[in-house]
This record gives sequence, C-alpha cells and structure tokens, in this order.
Amino acid sequence: MERNITTLCYIEKDGCYLMLHRVRKQNDCNRDKWIGVGGHIEAGESPEDCLVREVKEETGLTLTSFKLRGVITFITETCEGEYMFLYTADGYTGELTECDEGVLEWVKKETVGELPIWEGDKIFFRLLEEERDFFSLKLRYLGDVLQEAALDGKRLPREAWAKICREKDGHPSMEI
Repeated sequence: MERNITTLCYIEKDGCYLMLHRVRKQNDCNRDKWIGVGGHIEAGESPEDCLVREVKEETGLTLTSFKLRGVITFITETCEGEYMFLYTADGYTGELTECDEGVLEWVKKETVGELPIWEGDKIFFRLLEEERDFFSLKLRYLGDVLQEAALDGKRLPREAWAKICREKDGHPSMEI
C-alpha cells in the first residue's frame, strides 16, 4: 500500500494545544476526531515547508519556532497509511482564523485525552509530555481500534499502551 507523507503540529500556548475538531469534511478518516494541524507534503516541499504552509492555511498563523518531535507510521485499512512528521510549536505571529476542515480550539494539555482522539495519539501525547527528544512510533489500527504500537522499533506490550489509552492522570512512564 502506498503511504502519504504528512506533517502534524501541536501549537502550544499557556498550557494548551491548538486542536482541530474535524467536522467539516465528508469522507474524512479523521471525521469527528480532534487532531493537530497539518497536511500532505507537496512535490518539492520539505516537511518544514509543508508544516509552515499547512499551519498558515489552516490557522492563519505563521510559525516562528517549532521542533520535530517524532515520526509516526500510521497504518489502517480504512484510509491510506501515513508517514507523519510530528512537530510542536511554541512561537508564531498572526491572528487565528477559521479553518475549512473543522473548528480550532485551544485545549488544556491535561484534558486532551478526554476528547475523541485516536488511541495512539494518547501514546505520543505521553511522549511529548515526557519531553522525549525524538521518537519513532508505529500505530496499526483495525477501524478506529489500535491493534499494535511500537516505539523506536520495539513493540509495546498491549497492556502498556492499553493502560495509557484508558487513563486520564498519573500516567506511568513510556520507558520500555
């Protein structure tokens, strides 16, 4: 199966992430889920070029400070797989605008896990919370249900990531 190459960014401000509630597109693999902003890398673009362009298109903001945090391999039978470059950003200029893909909202970091997000996102949010410098995360789904997770090439035991997907606070470390 061919894979898309994409970017995903979580912009940080005052203990919040800027989240996009994907409610405006039909036939959207992310429909009704809350995700970061980003999109498909176009011909001739680097991941950073794509990141800056997509954030500007979806939010109206121009990034001035961002960091590549990891690469996510996203596999599912319901939509095309992705190699996703995951970024966080803590600097930008401009004013937030409306997004044609959904509703943008600043969400407290500690409450993100309570939103309808992909199960595997809870794993990478944990890694971001632990301030991992860089990671590679493989997530394989059957429908919306996470079937497999591997961190830096090592399969995570189901009990470890299942617990993370259920818990709200007091998360154990992602050390493997």
